[in-house]
Amino acid sequence: MIQRLFRKMLLTQILSSMTVTLCMLIDSIVIGRFLGVDAMSAYGLASPPLLAFAAFGSLISTGVQVMCGKAVGRHDREGADACYSVSLFLAAVVSAAGFALILCFLDPFTVLLGAGTPGADNPVFGLTRDYLVGVILGAPAFLLAQILVPYMQIAGRRKRLAAAVAAMTVSDVIFDFLSVFVFDGGTFGMGLASTLSYYVAIGVLIGYFFRKDCLFRFRPRLIRLRVAGELAACGAPTVVNQISVVLLVFLLNRLLLDVAGTPAVAAYAAISTVGNICFCFAAGVGSVAMLLGAAFFADRDRTSIRTLVKVMTRHAVLLDAAVTAAVLLAAPYLASLFLDPAESAGALAVTGLRLFALSLLPSSINSSFKNYYQGVNRLRLTELISALQNLVFPALFAFLFSRFWGVDGVWLGFAAGETAALLTFSVIVWVHAGRISFSADAYSMPGPGFGDGGERSFECTAGSAEEAEEASRRLGEYCRQNGIDRTKADGIALCAKEILTGIVLTGFSRDRRPHSADLRFVPEGTGGVLRIRDDCAAFDPTGYLSSGREEGAPEQTGKDPADGLFRVAKYTHSLGLNHLTLVI
Repeated sequence: MIQRLFRKMLLTQILSSMTVTLCMLIDSIVIGRFLGVDAMSAYGLASPPLLAFAAFGSLISTGVQVMCGKAVGRHDREGADACYSVSLFLAAVVSAAGFALILCFLDPFTVLLGAGTPGADNPVFGLTRDYLVGVILGAPAFLLAQILVPYMQIAGRRKRLAAAVAAMTVSDVIFDFLSVFVFDGGTFGMGLASTLSYYVAIGVLIGYFFRKDCLFRFRPRLIRLRVAGELAACGAPTVVNQISVVLLVFLLNRLLLDVAGTPAVAAYAAISTVGNICFCFAAGVGSVAMLLGAAFFADRDRTSIRTLVKVMTRHAVLLDAAVTAAVLLAAPYLASLFLDPAESAGALAVTGLRLFALSLLPSSINSSFKNYYQGVNRLRLTELISALQNLVFPALFAFLFSRFWGVDGVWLGFAAGETAALLTFSVIVWVHAGRISFSADAYSMPGPGFGDGGERSFECTAGSAEEAEEASRRLGEYCRQNGIDRTKADGIALCAKEILTGIVLTGFSRDRRPHSADLRFVPEGTGGVLRIRDDCAAFDPTGYLSSGREEGAPEQTGKDPADGLFRVAKYTHSLGLNHLTLVI
């Protein structure tokens, strides 16, 4: 079930990760081919403040993935609403502040970025400033698009997500060509085209949040400083990641200017744009892992955590092995999208893309694990991987290698840096495990004492009515063997059988897709916790279960051994799954 769910979520998460990068890709292609090398250099120089601004959106977005994922795992509707309300409030505040900051200090920002000073002999300054102005107008939509994506994933609205990305991409292409061929908008027009396309994406996404069946409600009374602090703490490692990326781009721009001048910066802008698209595959894998990891972590489900690590790693390796091969083969064609291969900048971009491609596979593994660790509360490890992967090692190796191999040494710094980061965090995992191990159990690192009941829990999967009946029989035997009296054990088994059979007969038959239902029982004292999870259409069975759910309610007597069996019943439909938890 976890593998099917992972694959189901992955495509839309990759597409949603491209929400920003697709606009950047389209802009850079049009700028490089129609506005010239100076405009392409201006585009590259303008990226650090835009990345810094995006860091705030990533802070909130990843905080939502972790915090809301845990709330869903606990069946905490109010916690999910609090997260939603606070994240929208923060988006409004941050977008307004960022918009004002950039516009008020526009010229100093442009000088700081390395565009020089304004003057007739320096067209790069004006081009850089104009692009910043055009793109910053989309600040509210830019942030909101980042923040709404995890909510759409949690709600299982993947088709709407895909539609939003498609609408944004098509509109950006249309607006870009209108700017170039109709309005002669220059770099300002290119930035404005991205701005308008962000608003188109928001127009597609926002409709779900006004529906009656929306999982989330904006509730102003839940906007509290404590919730904002928790959201920021959950998303803080992403800020470290984004700041590291911003500093690396800034440092490498300066290094490339010293080594080979403006053509090298233009080549780096093209490489970075292709790289951003490539990174979306790893980002998609990591985002799904973070969201599912947070939910399973809140449910203290050690078995699902291990399975998730295996599935995540396999997808990260396979996807980026394919992406690496594609970039190596298509480097000349990719470079020609942005720059003329006959010119120096184009030639540098071709070689740079091929050397940069060597970093994609270790980068994918690093990114997947750092996102997963963020979901399971290994925040310091996430921050360490981010800093080493995106700043410390690439900058160090780029500087050292450039002394020997010039611009090619800068490109080689990416692969060396990613590999060094992978080795470093692996050593940390091995020290924690007490041995060198490449197992999912070692790399999952959920923390001491996590899921202690998992070693003595009962777990099974049912894919048919016969398997549901066999699972309930085995559960009854397990309960009796673990000290639960026969009457209660029979009641637990009967309850599980009725629910599983109902899922199989009703849920499985609604479509022709493969389905399964996972059952897990963890004994606690004279009772325990029964959790049933399935991947069918939404259905809440709590209204049909026996009464007696109130905390501390006395057990009832009757012919049905399930009468009065449980005191708490919780149901949620999220992540495309039905989650039912019964406290026996």
